Amino acid sequence: FILNSLNMKKLFILFFSAILWTQAFSQTHLYENPDFERIAEGHEEIAIIPFNTSITLGPLQMREISADQLAQMEEAEGEDIQFAMYSWFLKRAKRGSLKVKVQSPSETNAKLKKAGLTYDTFDEYTPTELAELLGVDAVVMGSLESDKPISEGASIALGLLAGIYTNTNLVAVNLFIYNGMDGDLLINYHKAVSGSVGSSPENLVNTLMRKASRRIAYTN
Repeated sequence: FILNSLNMKKLFILFFSAILWTQAFSQTHLYENPDFERIAEGHEEIAIIPFNTSITLGPLQMREISADQLAQMEEAEGEDIQFAMYSWFLKRAKRGSLKVKVQSPSETNAKLKKAGLTYDTFDEYTPTELAELLGVDAVVMGSLESDKPISEGASIALGLLAGIYTNTNLVAVNLFIYNGMDGDLLINYHKAVSGSVGSSPENLVNTLMRKASRRIAYTN
């Protein structure tokens, strides 16, 4: 009876914790600088930094891949989000609804590499320093947390390594846009999604920007 009671107590704690975690994960937060419209009037070009990505795999997958392989997968995912974000802005530009030029990720990454910055050292530089280095008026950057790979390539790679092919179930994204001149935060948008929405970088970015675009002064 004591053993059963203890087991029931553990199950209750795990169940209650799962509910709290799910509720926290599902929250959406949006901050907009009240002066964003005015500040954006003087912007001509912006750049997107590769996103800082963290993939939390299960014990089975972690037994089959090394820490280096996981780090490479996370870096690839960060660049996939960067390119997906760039594609989203390009579509707006083609529609005539984008007020600024967006630096291509290839140019951005080349400049970062030439300056000695790596995926692991981006956070050691301020938005102002990054904007000056890239020659832009604002920088778009962010972080991403997921329980499985988002991009198809990463999923296939994990499947080959661990023998498991999975779709992303839970993804949390933090999007930031900083003014290059003074580093002021212009936009911060946090959103968590689950299921098929997070099954590709493109789907994720489209879902993220669907609401955020209404508050981004660069788009009509």
